[in-house]
Amino acid sequence: MTAIDPTAHLSDQQIEQLGRELDALRDEVISSRGERDAAYIRKVISVQRKLEMTSRGVLLFSLFPPAWLIGTAGLSVAKILENMEIGHNVLHGQWDWMRDPKIHSTSWEWDHVSPAAQWKHSHNELHHTYTNVIGKDNDLGYGIMRVDEDQKWQPFHLGQPLWNFVNACFFEYGIAAYDLELGRNLHKRRRNSPEFRARVREVGKKIRKQVLKDYVIHPLLSGPSFLTTLAATFTANLVRNLWSHSVIMCGHFPEGVQTFERRSIVGETRGQWYLRQMLGSANISGGKLLHIMTGNLSHQIEHHLFPDLPSNRYGEIAPKVQELFERYGLEYVTGSLPKQLFSAWRKVFRLSLPNRGVKTPDLAKERIAA
Repeated sequence: MTAIDPTAHLSDQQIEQLGRELDALRDEVISSRGERDAAYIRKVISVQRKLEMTSRGVLLFSLFPPAWLIGTAGLSVAKILENMEIGHNVLHGQWDWMRDPKIHSTSWEWDHVSPAAQWKHSHNELHHTYTNVIGKDNDLGYGIMRVDEDQKWQPFHLGQPLWNFVNACFFEYGIAAYDLELGRNLHKRRRNSPEFRARVREVGKKIRKQVLKDYVIHPLLSGPSFLTTLAATFTANLVRNLWSHSVIMCGHFPEGVQTFERRSIVGETRGQWYLRQMLGSANISGGKLLHIMTGNLSHQIEHHLFPDLPSNRYGEIAPKVQELFERYGLEYVTGSLPKQLFSAWRKVFRLSLPNRGVKTPDLAKERIAA
C-alpha cells in the first residue's frame, strides 16, 4: 500500500494563507481576553482547592468505607483538576496576561513530582516546537515506544504495551524521567555534568516534597485512619496518572495522527508549523465536564495551534478551526474518549510487532516542503 500525503493538494501559497488565517484567529482571541476569562480560572482554582480540602477532611474518617470512597473520589478529581485544567495551562502561560503573581507561569508550582521549570522546558519549548518529530519530540512515545513503522524494530519493542501500561500507572514519574532526558543523559560523560546532576537533585527534592505531603503528613493527620488515608492518597494519584496518560494518548497517538522526520522541518515556515500541529494532533469529543476534566486537552488540535491561549476558549474556536480543516481539505481527527483510546492502544500493539512489508497511510510521515 502506498503512503498518501494528506497535504499533497496544497500549494506553498495555500499553506501560508492557512497560517495567516490562523494568526488572525489567534489575534481575535487575544484582543478579546478579559474579566470573563479571569473569572473562569479563578473559579476553577477555588473549586479545586475546596474540593481537595473537603476530601482530605472526609479522609480523616476513612476507617469507615463510605468516607474512604467519597474522600478518595473527591481527592482524585481534585488532583486531576489541579494537574490538567490548572497546572498544565497556567505553566503554559495561558493566564500570564492577567498579571496576577499567584496565577503566573513563573511562580506556579504544581502537585506533581516533575519540577515546573523542567517540565516547561521539555513540554513548552521542546514538545510544542517539535510536535511529533521523531528524535526531537520526547513526548512522542515517551522515549520507550516505537511510534512509526519506519523506526527500526527491535525485540525490546515486543514489551511496549507493558511498558506503556506501567508508565500510565506512574505517569508523573515517567514525565519527570523524560524531562531529565535520561536516555540521552545516562551516558557517563553526560551524567557527570554539573548541569545534569543539578537537575537530578531538583527532581529528587520535588519527589521528597510530594511523598512527604501525600504519604506522611496527611496520613499522620488522620490519626487512626493513617493506613486507609495512605491507601486513598495512593489510589487518587493512580487515578490521576491513568487519566492524564489516557488524555495524552488520545491527543497524540490515535490512527490518523501523523509523525514527521527531522529533515521535514528544515526551513519550516509559520504556515508549515501550523500545518504540522494540525496533522500531529487529535481531539476527543464530549461535553463540558469532559473538556474541563481533560484540561481542555480534549481540544488537543486547538491547543497545539495556540498553546498560550486561555483553555476555556478552545471550545469556542474549535468550529472555526474545523471549518479551516474542511476548506483546506484536511482531516480533523476526532472521536469519543473510548474510540480514541482504543485507536491509540491498537497502534501501540501494532507497532510492537515487526513490519509486515506494508506501510499504512495513517502512519505516513508527511514531508512538508521547506
